[in-house]
Amino acid sequence: MDSTDALALFDPQGPLASAIDGFLPRAAQVDMSAAVIRAMNDKVPLVVEAGTGTGKTFAYLAPALAAGKKVVVSTGSRNLQEQLYHRDLPTLIKALNYAHPVALLKGRSNYLCIERLGRLSDAVPSLSSAALADLQTVRRFAPLTTSGDVGDIPGLSERSDILGLITSTNDNCAGRDCAHYQDCYLVKARNKAMEAQVVVVNHHLFFADMAVRDTGFGQLIPDAEVCILDEAHQLPDIAGQYFGKSQSSRQFGDLAKDMRLAQKTEAKDMAQLSKAADQLERCAQDFRLAFGLDTGRGQLRQALARAPVAQALARLNESLGFTHEVLKLALGRGEQLDQCFERLIGLRTELDALIRVEENGHSFWYDCSRLHITLHKTPLSVAERFSAELARENTSWIFTSATLAVGDSFEHFCHDLGLSECRTLQLDSPFDYPRQSRLCVPRYLPETSGAGRGHMLAQTLLDTLEKVPGGTFFLCTSYQVMREVAEVLRARLDRTVLMQGEDNKVRLLEQFSQDGRAVLVATGSFWEGIDVRGKALQCVVIDKLPFAAPDDPLLSARLEDCRRRGEDGFARVQLPRAIITLKQGVGRLIRDVNDKGALVIADARLVNRGYGADFIASLPAMPRTRSLPALNEFLMNLE
Repeated sequence: MDSTDALALFDPQGPLASAIDGFLPRAAQVDMSAAVIRAMNDKVPLVVEAGTGTGKTFAYLAPALAAGKKVVVSTGSRNLQEQLYHRDLPTLIKALNYAHPVALLKGRSNYLCIERLGRLSDAVPSLSSAALADLQTVRRFAPLTTSGDVGDIPGLSERSDILGLITSTNDNCAGRDCAHYQDCYLVKARNKAMEAQVVVVNHHLFFADMAVRDTGFGQLIPDAEVCILDEAHQLPDIAGQYFGKSQSSRQFGDLAKDMRLAQKTEAKDMAQLSKAADQLERCAQDFRLAFGLDTGRGQLRQALARAPVAQALARLNESLGFTHEVLKLALGRGEQLDQCFERLIGLRTELDALIRVEENGHSFWYDCSRLHITLHKTPLSVAERFSAELARENTSWIFTSATLAVGDSFEHFCHDLGLSECRTLQLDSPFDYPRQSRLCVPRYLPETSGAGRGHMLAQTLLDTLEKVPGGTFFLCTSYQVMREVAEVLRARLDRTVLMQGEDNKVRLLEQFSQDGRAVLVATGSFWEGIDVRGKALQCVVIDKLPFAAPDDPLLSARLEDCRRRGEDGFARVQLPRAIITLKQGVGRLIRDVNDKGALVIADARLVNRGYGADFIASLPAMPRTRSLPALNEFLMNLE
């Protein structure tokens, strides 16, 4: 293919226009398609920032399908993955008369495990009444499914306690030794993907595949002639998770549960198995409690220096040693017990690697949830490892997102991924921001770090929110501010006020869109990947510039690494990441040529700090004001 083929694909009389009602070619879309064709031909990696409304999905998919290449498309989340596979791909397949097989592949935690479901008893003592009800729902679903995708189970919550018991992990999967291997839904999905010409995955699975290939024991997704990574701004952080190591206290609890199940079926006479399992589970819980009752992140090196943590870790290691001796005695009694022994060895090896915190080039940190603690060893840079992947012969690489550049520079993204040689393209959004939008940075705002800021901010913006004809996203940078804002708005605003966490994301968005005048108060997970068009969303409020918390362990390790190399950590790490995050939040507002709305960034640093100009330069060309009354007038005229 050459660049003229791009023009033919998107021509007003071309195949897309013939098959898609209302299709209109866009200059930026044609330019991106031509660049994708060039990258497929000369194998030079392509990095494209395609502004909202460019139509980037068709711009990369249409030429890839037309070329008949073996393609892997990876995107940022399962929701986007399903949207691409179930909506965009079928449209192009029809338009181009594409006859090759395509496949959707998710991670193993998305597929029902026949073996584990079959072994699960209603009498498991740890199951709550809600989990038992969910189990019955799963059992009714199991005979009817062909894919085994747990996301298709009607009425099953994404956070159901039963999910960990009916799906497998790398630790507890028996692989080819499983009696249900031939019928395994995960195996079938992977086999289908291996045979497909186009495979749609997500970034977590993409990097999990790279990690598996590093071990030399196979692969999860097929080799491809073209790798397209959409929502590519997420790649450096996700890659770090897979090129590093992590271990959760939940894994010890899961092993203990499986030991008890195995004893009941394979070694009823070995009471010490249950004793070892109880002790291991208790020591894992004590290890979590040694870090305190608060949730959040911290530096592991500092935590291990505290006596309660060091003592709890010593007891956990002693318990692992005892469990090792007990399982060793049970070897040969049954397949499940043998598998538990192998898992234990792996867990001990991982734990040993994670507590050797003096190793250079990594950040050692922990993350506490209410019930569990996860230890992490994350590389400070993935550039070297990823650049080795880029050297793969006969593979074309396309990286794209609506937010990759800082101003007009891609240096930050390319440096993080080791893209020393690549071609870049920046395509502006086709939307008419001067006509469709306004940006307000209000005067007389409360301090960005003051106590009770959420309450004061909500009170300051009450009149403005009341003037919005449609709905509003109130995006916050912390849970504390989110709760304070929601509290004030629910007391003072005569509208439906929804808050992240009170229902699952999909239902919250459905309720928000159907209401038409609601306010949704949310944090990080609603800053990107959300597409609400029309009057349902006419205002986005961002509480402050989204700089990562300075005590974030991964950030502080990267800043220290910059300091040692004589670089400015703020300019090199903090500022570019905050700009990309802000661009994502701003991108929620205008999603269509007919959308109109207002953006409020409640942070005076945007106009009174030198780096504010860097943020402004990276945002769409919205007319700006500092006057809330002027903004209110714009909002009242939206009708």
